[in-house]
Amino acid sequence: MALIRQNCPDLESPVGPYVHAVRYGDVLYTSGLTAFGTKAQKGTIGEQAEVIFEQLGQIAKQHGTSLSQLIKVTIFVTSLDEIGGLRDALTATYGDNKPASSLVEVVGLFSPDLKVEIEAVMAV
Repeated sequence: MALIRQNCPDLESPVGPYVHAVRYGDVLYTSGLTAFGTKAQKGTIGEQAEVIFEQLGQIAKQHGTSLSQLIKVTIFVTSLDEIGGLRDALTATYGDNKPASSLVEVVGLFSPDLKVEIEAVMAV
């Protein structure tokens, strides 16, 4: 099986040495995504998470899948203070299709406005 390394044309191009997603067979791995450069960048953690899941949805669509096929998400947050807003965004996104998940509190992300970064693994 070949690796397919792709950026999503609907998203801003990465500024670092990585791509938005790598597909290997029937599994799609995404890089960590944030709300950087969007209206939600200075918003709440819930607003930022909603934008990130929109981005993940665009990547999924590009590969013929959807967020209902999420296998695993890893979520990095700069504070647990707004965890309720994050949980609301996750519940609205997942519905009955809850993935495996990890939540990690970090000291900071690459921009001080950012409160959450999410990476995902999904079935294709």
